[in-house]
Formats: sequence, structure tokens, C-alpha cells
Amino acid sequence: QVQLVESGGGLVQAGGSLRLSCTASGRTLGTHCMGWFRKAPGKEREFVAAVSWSGVRTDYADSVKGRFTISRDNAKGTVYLQMTSLKPEDTAVYYCAATARTMATKDVLYDYWGQGTQVTVSS
Repeated sequence: QVQLVESGGGLVQAGGSLRLSCTASGRTLGTHCMGWFRKAPGKEREFVAAVSWSGVRTDYADSVKGRFTISRDNAKGTVYLQMTSLKPEDTAVYYCAATARTMATKDVLYDYWGQGTQVTVSS
């Protein structure tokens, strides 16, 4: 059984920064691709970023490129999402997910999910 727990969400003004963390427990996910997704009210869940098991390969949604950075620390079983230059349209519940695939941007390809953490960006 794998559990993913997100933290670091909150309320921030536009232009501000937040760092989300996702810690895995239950088994090692050192060989899994880790991803972040988000779901805003009235919208479908969308891909934000993903990082390969080694941390070398990353992928980002066009809407967050240049503003968000995904990274991981396999020794700590934690993946991070550093968010800068936040915009009101970044407001959403952010979810951490894991997949045994090398890299994935589609949510249906992910096997494990966290409960989510709310990020609210005020204008």
C-alpha cells in the first residue's frame, strides 16, 4: 500500500511563491515517475509537471513553464513543486501522483494519488 501526502498549500498573493511537498510512505517509489496535477472548480483535472525516477527528466504544462519547478529527493521519498510568479488562474487543488512508467503526463496512467492540497492565489 502506497500513501502520498501533500503539504505546503495555502493562500498567497499574485506574484508570490509556494513550495508544495509530497511524501511517500508504504514502499519506496524511487523507480516511479512522480507527477503533479491540479483541479480548479468547474474544470477538469490537468497535468502540471512530472519528474522521472532519476530526477534528470522533467516535463511541464505550457501554462507553468518557466514559473514552476519539479524536483525530487529519493532518499527522503519526497517530491517538490516550487511555484513562483503565481497567478490567480493557478488556484486549484494540487495532487501528487506516482506511476511505474518512465514518464507520463496523462492522469489515467498514474497508479497512486494523494488527497490534494489547496492553493489559492489572490489578485
